[in-house]
Amino acid sequence: MNGTAMDTTLPAPGHPDGTGAPAARGPADGEAAPSWHALGLPTMSSMLLQSFARQGSHSYAARCQWPRLHPLNDRMPVVRHHPLLMLESTRQIALALARWYPAPAGHPPCEPVSAGLGLRPESWPGERGCATDLQVRIGVSDLLASGTGAAAFRVTAEYLHGGVPIGSCTVKLAGRVPEVPPAGDVPLPGLLHPPAAAVGAGCEGDVLLARGAQGRLVIAPRDPGHPVLLPGAPSSLTATAVLEAGRQAVLLTSGRTSAAVAGLRLDLTHRVPVRGARVDVAWEHGGSRFLVTSGGVVAATGSVVFVRS
Repeated sequence: MNGTAMDTTLPAPGHPDGTGAPAARGPADGEAAPSWHALGLPTMSSMLLQSFARQGSHSYAARCQWPRLHPLNDRMPVVRHHPLLMLESTRQIALALARWYPAPAGHPPCEPVSAGLGLRPESWPGERGCATDLQVRIGVSDLLASGTGAAAFRVTAEYLHGGVPIGSCTVKLAGRVPEVPPAGDVPLPGLLHPPAAAVGAGCEGDVLLARGAQGRLVIAPRDPGHPVLLPGAPSSLTATAVLEAGRQAVLLTSGRTSAAVAGLRLDLTHRVPVRGARVDVAWEHGGSRFLVTSGGVVAATGSVVFVRS
């Protein structure tokens, strides 16, 4: 699927082969719809994953629903869904899978440490009603066994709307990345937040960036309690929020719009503080790369690819 190699040496779920590779634990073949409580989501309205079923040893199918009034979307009669809805859906799928590919005993659950999105702008859905229903084909690969658990694995999800592919998303889950020295308290009076439209955000509360001293871009969320990007007011950003900060930085410096984005990539090496991390952008052919640093440490790198004009 999309060129992702599946690990065919691993045992089928429920059939360990004695090599130490963990067997997937879950329903045999029926649908499983994990509750929003089980996925650790703040509210039921945050739930994008509607149903889940196993198709093979490491392949699954799911149905997701993207509401028109999702917090990341624009408030317009016809909404073009925010691209990170695909990442958030895949994250929820990965969380569901993590219950069946559990972390080694005594270790915290695996978390997203990298993500890649490929979008098809020509078929990307818009919505004028209540919600958009999507079919999802899922594969699990690169499973790293540790004892009786999974120390890392990769989830690849292909999304279809009405049977037409609209894009794919790959998320790698692994152990918790280390902390970085705090970037220090950034004084609010010295910051200038860009307008939401300039960074491809749906509203002012979705803006994650501000310009600080010498025009440098820093992460300074306008809404520290954002229900999607900062659920539960965490001390560090989720991978979704870091990628969104990078996307906003690239759109702001390039002058391009959200509709021009064809691909997104993130690699997280350290936890990014909620405020004060610096975001630098460098142009390259067909898009831009971004670098997130905090306390002098590179915490994340990523890229944004634009459609060919």
